[in-house]
Amino acid sequence: MSIFSRKDTETATTDAARPDLAALTGDYTIDPAHSTLGFVARHAMVTNVKGSFQDFTGTLHLDGTDPSLSTASLDVVMDSIETGNADRDGHLKSSDFFKADEFPTMTFRSTKAESLGGEDYRITGDLTILGTTRPLTIDLEFNGAAKDPFGNERVGFEGKAEILRSEWGLTWNAALETGGVLVSDKIKLNFDISAIRNA
Repeated sequence: MSIFSRKDTETATTDAARPDLAALTGDYTIDPAHSTLGFVARHAMVTNVKGSFQDFTGTLHLDGTDPSLSTASLDVVMDSIETGNADRDGHLKSSDFFKADEFPTMTFRSTKAESLGGEDYRITGDLTILGTTRPLTIDLEFNGAAKDPFGNERVGFEGKAEILRSEWGLTWNAALETGGVLVSDKIKLNFDISAIRNA
């Protein structure tokens, strides 16, 4: 992920509060216990339903000298979807939506990383759902780096993206008597990532 460029105009005080960015170069493993992969869908045209995936693995390679060489990889277990309602979760895992038995994982593999200035970055890659692979762009904010009480060197990010689920073959819906549909095509994705540097 491209997280290491900084503007020359930033103040010395701000720079002093940050870690040595070049020193953050290395390989990291996403910590699922302190990370969230979430989504939001409009339901019945009037409210938002939020959900997340509880089982996932991922890796990052961060390059503090050349951000474009940073990469990210993510594998998500579709059977781990949770929305706070068991019936809805079961429907999402079924053949109407994710076909979790046939397509047990969703994957993301980065293809490009870039700095947008300040703390803002963008990573583009291939998102595969239901065997269909299409590009996904995620806007990121670098939250910083720290060593936790157990000696782990951590980096943190927040990210967001939007997709049209129909582009990945997720087309199930139901019409409403008042017009519109039960589930929105547009899905908002939210990422809170904590990653630990590999030994």
